[in-house]
Amino acid sequence: MPTRAVDAAAYLQAFVLSGVVTVLAVRAYLQATGYPQLGGGGLHIAHVLWGGLLLAVGLGIALVFLGGGPRTAGAIVGGIGFGLFIDEVGKFVTTRTDYFYAPAAGIIYGAFALLVVLIQAVRGRIRLTPAERAANALDMVLGGLPGGLTDRRRVAVRRLARGSGAQVEAALGTLLDAVPRREPPPVRFWRRWAGRSRRLVVWLTERRWLVWPVVVYLLVEPLATVIAVALDVATGELDQQREWGAVLGVLIAALITATLSLRGAVRLRGDRLGAFRLFKLALLVDLLFGQVFNFTVNQFGAVVNLAVDLFLLGVVTAEHRRLRGADRD
Repeated sequence: MPTRAVDAAAYLQAFVLSGVVTVLAVRAYLQATGYPQLGGGGLHIAHVLWGGLLLAVGLGIALVFLGGGPRTAGAIVGGIGFGLFIDEVGKFVTTRTDYFYAPAAGIIYGAFALLVVLIQAVRGRIRLTPAERAANALDMVLGGLPGGLTDRRRVAVRRLARGSGAQVEAALGTLLDAVPRREPPPVRFWRRWAGRSRRLVVWLTERRWLVWPVVVYLLVEPLATVIAVALDVATGELDQQREWGAVLGVLIAALITATLSLRGAVRLRGDRLGAFRLFKLALLVDLLFGQVFNFTVNQFGAVVNLAVDLFLLGVVTAEHRRLRGADRD
């Protein structure tokens, strides 16, 4: 069985984030510039070609160079390539090669949603064997031979090697002592901003006073969606909707989300842990099912709703973890 990488989830996350940013940046740029075309004389150089090139470059970086840095760089470059590729999916699922095919946005969202599910599965289920931990530790040491290892990386190596046997630990310790020491690089300005933003989001999601507004929103928003679709049916506006199948998908997702949220609200008094488990499930149904159809109906305007759902999921998850910890105590 191939040896699994301890940082596999981090590499996948870099791939997905760079892909998402690429799609949003490309769509924003094309809309702002009037959808220009690169080429002439009957030729059109679609950006799916650049995507394929960058996918090959990203894979090449990971194949040619050793160490976590090149793997991260390969994941980012490959993610940009994947974003350029998947952005043009509408051209390849329609006979008229329609870039503006409405369900394309839903397909793009669904592809990234599946990748996020894969990341969570990898992050939650990877339990490396002692031999795999030792192999990852050795990989980190070998990657530090040319330029050295920081004290932080050395601690990580020793932590990974722990439990792999006295001989293996001693051999890794000897090899680690032979690697030159390196001072940690200066913190880049964007890392500082990213760290502050992450801490702010974590701080917000852990505020207890946000829990009740989130619960109210979870009850009201799906019911409002159901009412809005019902009004469209009554007024005949749904007949003018080209993607009525996607509207039906949004309606089904809203009904499921509303049902789960109402059941959670009923259980709040007697079983808060169970209630927030239902609230979390309701948000996951909307994120993994409803948003696919929402992107089809509203195109990339659904990004705002997606951001709201992700924030709500953070608040609900934080409260669920708190209640689960209290229940164990």
